[in-house]
Amino acid sequence: MERVVIVGASLAGLNAAEALRDEGFQGQITLIGNEPEIPYDRPPLSKQLLTGEWDVDRLPLRSAEDLDALKLEFLRGRTAVRLDPQASTVELDDHSLVEYDGMIIATGARALTLPFSHELSGVHTLRTQQDALRIREDLDSATRVAVIGAGFIGAEVASSARARGLDVTMVEALSAPMLGPLGADLAAWATGLHEQAGVQMRFNARVSRLIGESRVEAVELQDGTRLEADTVVVGIGVRPNVQWLEDSGLTIGDGVICDQFCRAAPMIYAAGDIARWPNELFMHFRYGEPQRTMRIEHWTNAIEQGMAAARNLMLESRGERMEAFTPVPYFWSDQHGLSIMASGITAPRDEFRLVHGSLESNRFAAIYGLRGYLTGVVAVGWPRMLRRYQGLIRKQVSWDEALETAREIEG
Repeated sequence: MERVVIVGASLAGLNAAEALRDEGFQGQITLIGNEPEIPYDRPPLSKQLLTGEWDVDRLPLRSAEDLDALKLEFLRGRTAVRLDPQASTVELDDHSLVEYDGMIIATGARALTLPFSHELSGVHTLRTQQDALRIREDLDSATRVAVIGAGFIGAEVASSARARGLDVTMVEALSAPMLGPLGADLAAWATGLHEQAGVQMRFNARVSRLIGESRVEAVELQDGTRLEADTVVVGIGVRPNVQWLEDSGLTIGDGVICDQFCRAAPMIYAAGDIARWPNELFMHFRYGEPQRTMRIEHWTNAIEQGMAAARNLMLESRGERMEAFTPVPYFWSDQHGLSIMASGITAPRDEFRLVHGSLESNRFAAIYGLRGYLTGVVAVGWPRMLRRYQGLIRKQVSWDEALETAREIEG
């Protein structure tokens, strides 16, 4: 293997490049990124960058010197439009072809939009550095902000806008914020957190249209309610950037379908938001079907999966045994001065138990279980507890063992 192409100058793509060098790869690495910036950190976009605590000079993940040390061919501001595995080429938006021996796909995801009124100024999605800068510029002169979607991104934007003293209304189609990952009990706690911070919330609500001439003036809900807003941020989820792979022959389905090694095809791997793979750590009790897969959009996973994809690409190139990628997912979200940390896999219908602390104190740890196993943990203000149960998830302990551990800690 002499040339590896990494499509996506993302956190996953950057860590894949570094892992290749760490594994001793001496050949050409070509990194293709569709943004003009060098790889940058995305979590601060909805937090420190919006509040004004940070400026863009703090976002780069590596210095120019660090990138130079990797000896990359870095194609900035270029978009991959087609992959031909038979010819081992990637076609770019200028119709040029880049050849490869090994490939890592890390093109991430794009924000979903509302099906109407996006020609109005003042209406935003948040995915890139430029998105965040445009939102921040609008927040500088805004008075009333509507956030559509109360997932983690929407909740973080609402928190950042409130930190700037703005009137904020969060609109959510479900009955509570972050209901999917947190479940009903902690979603109710999160509702109180936002209420105490002064965020107005409309649950079980859907947007029918955005009102305005050239700039947004209001959000109209399906029940006829009109919410005045001079800035609107849409945070209703993302879609993996797989459109350029439609005729590649790879298996596509809400991401690039990979095996347990993050391999989509011989010498082609995927990592980060775009990769869907069977995490063997969870398959036997989480789904009960070995063919079930997961796709994770978290910062830590992008790092770990980028590295794992690179290592397995190197192992395959040498004809050696590859290693299954079996992480315990981890993510955090900063809202209204608190850090919500979670690890494992959770779902609203899972077994739930608050095991340490109290919701009223905003310092607690809660665990989740399914089919007799510990599957997830959420902690606020207690990172040590999160790490403790994260280790138990890795060990695949039973639900009863997890409860016994909680009793021992409390005792």
